[in-house]
Amino acid sequence: MFFKQLYLGCLAQASYLIGSEGEAVVVDPRRDVDVYIDEAAAQGLKIGHIIETHLHADFVSGHCELAKRTGARIYLGHKSGAAFAHVPVHDGDEIAVGQVVLRFLETPGHTPESICVLVTDRAVAAEPQMVLTGDTLFIGDVGRPDLVGSKGYSSEDMAGMLYDSLREKILKLPDAVVVYPAHGAGSACGKNISKDTYSTLGEQRRSNYALKEMTREEFVKVATCDLSEPPRYFGHDAELNRLGASALGELAPLKAMAPAEIEVAVGQGIVLLDVRDAQAYGRGHVPGSLNLGLKGQFASWAGSLFAPRQAFVLVADDAPTAAEARMRLARVGLENVMGYLDGGVDAWSGHGRTLASLRQMEVGDLKADRDRGAELQVIDVRRPGEHQAGHVPGALNLPLDQLEHSLGRLDSKRPVAIVCQSGYRSSAAASLLARAGFSDLANVVGGTAAWIQAGLPTEP
Repeated sequence: MFFKQLYLGCLAQASYLIGSEGEAVVVDPRRDVDVYIDEAAAQGLKIGHIIETHLHADFVSGHCELAKRTGARIYLGHKSGAAFAHVPVHDGDEIAVGQVVLRFLETPGHTPESICVLVTDRAVAAEPQMVLTGDTLFIGDVGRPDLVGSKGYSSEDMAGMLYDSLREKILKLPDAVVVYPAHGAGSACGKNISKDTYSTLGEQRRSNYALKEMTREEFVKVATCDLSEPPRYFGHDAELNRLGASALGELAPLKAMAPAEIEVAVGQGIVLLDVRDAQAYGRGHVPGSLNLGLKGQFASWAGSLFAPRQAFVLVADDAPTAAEARMRLARVGLENVMGYLDGGVDAWSGHGRTLASLRQMEVGDLKADRDRGAELQVIDVRRPGEHQAGHVPGALNLPLDQLEHSLGRLDSKRPVAIVCQSGYRSSAAASLLARAGFSDLANVVGGTAAWIQAGLPTEP
């Protein structure tokens, strides 16, 4: 058996390519599908099957494009209601790929149609060696049960189903079975997913809080507490996946735009999105542009901050980087990208236009300002759980995805220092505050991690 996990760090998303005797299956493909076609060709495999463990909410899947390009059949749980041609699968159904048998388990809980896939390489043993768990079981966590309220299911309803799925299907498997989930640390589909991308079921029995001995009622309480608000793009992406997304190649070509064209676009409500890192943005950027660095969890944060049909113009170092940013936006269903600033910020200043800057504050300077009793407002834009685990003393917690709704808690006439974990989210937050009229802003370099590394005190 050929088996490969293809992990996309910027989305904390895992997909899988499995092959045997010239045939292959892809499980939970991301939207840009060339990676599967190329890998299958390199291994001498033909993709004949595409499995979706559920209708994903946190990214747009490439199942329809991959099926069109390869002739493969798509398999989904029979409760999906998908609008494209597919094979609806039920508990116990199987498909064979050479010497490999893939058996479907119905495991509702994260969504009603969720399935897991038992993988048995008959050339090795008659018993299953691994299980692809989608968003049913993560490493160290389980899928959140609160994403299908619009379909008439309460969080408690879904959590009860998840309890049954885990106990009646997953936990009946041998300890040696290797668990391969659809997400890792950083995904909003769970509360506290491990950074590990696979584990054994035996290890999960010992370490995963959700698999400990408890009653159904206790599990429902645990699974439904402390859930953050779902990112705003989740519902949009789940519906795109139900209908079947268009191919990436069908998106309009990126247009190289002159500064004058961009000024007109911004005047019409277009978001000017600067995808450079925080340091480059701090040195000089187009006034009014928002910063979301391409090197971080760019796509998921863009999906959280912007409405699905928001139009963008990109600021990047070059055209290939702009194209990469456009593709990453499309992965989360943000498809309305008009173009990019031709020549980047150098072209902007070269045409006689002024660049703005953002102060980059070292943690020592932040500590000195606090010690002097300066009027500085310190805001921590991390998630509540991160803030509660330890933060700069006196920092006000205003999570990035809620910041624009919390501006009334800040004084725009006083200086503001913004801190996150590393400096990525804080730069994005500073750009949002600048657009809202705040003028005295500083991004704390290295964030809370640098503060702690410097030996400075935190408060819980």
